[in-house]
Amino acid sequence: MNTELQVKYWSDGSHEDLSTARILIEKERYLHGLFFCHLAVEKILKAIYVQVKMEFAPKTHNLLYLCEISGIELTEELAGFFAILMKYQISGRYPDNAGNVHDPATALKYYNKTLEGLEWLKLKLNR
Repeated sequence: MNTELQVKYWSDGSHEDLSTARILIEKERYLHGLFFCHLAVEKILKAIYVQVKMEFAPKTHNLLYLCEISGIELTEELAGFFAILMKYQISGRYPDNAGNVHDPATALKYYNKTLEGLEWLKLKLNR
């Protein structure tokens, strides 16, 4: 496995998914926008995992588990937000589940929290 290429793959994917999230939220597609926020965080966590463990990223969508196995100690606030964000990876796949957002203020708030979380995680990636 080429660790550098894997890290780049996951990191680039995170960046693309964040751009997609912004576009979807601007188009009032809040559920799908937040689904892509989750994907952006998931992919940067997988980049960190690959960098730390030097092995392929696990096939999981659980953000808290990815942090745990990568040795990332989250603040209580960020852990709480990631728990909220995980609802949208399920709702994006199974729309009948809880987690729908119909108001732009909440979607924008979660998007901005995603930005903050990603900036913090990227500091871990670049060590």
